[in-house]
Amino acid sequence: MTRKKVKLSYITKNSARKATFKKRKKGLLKKASELSALCGTEASVIIYSLSNTQPEVWPSPAGAQQMLSEFKKMPKMDQSMGMMSQESFLRERITKDNIQLKR
Repeated sequence: MTRKKVKLSYITKNSARKATFKKRKKGLLKKASELSALCGTEASVIIYSLSNTQPEVWPSPAGAQQMLSEFKKMPKMDQSMGMMSQESFLRERITKDNIQLKR
C-alpha cells in the first residue's frame, strides 16, 4: 500500500501547523535514535522552532556539544570527507545524468 505524494506548502492554520511540526519532530527523533542504534554510530539532532527560544537537542545538549567538539578536533580533510555543498551535488548529478543520456 503506497502513500499519496505530500504537497509541501506553508500550513496557514496555526493549530494544524503546530500539530504537523510536533508529529514530524517526533518522527525525526525516532529516525535518529534508530539510526544510532542500528548502525552503532553517534547521532545528534538540533531542532529550532518559532515557538521555543531554546533549540531542542537530542539526545542531550551535553552529548551534542561533545560530538561537535570531537568533530572540530578532526583534521579539516577528515571533516570535509563525504560532505557536499548543494552546488557540487547538483553539478555531479547533472554530469551523471548527461553521461546516462549519452548512452
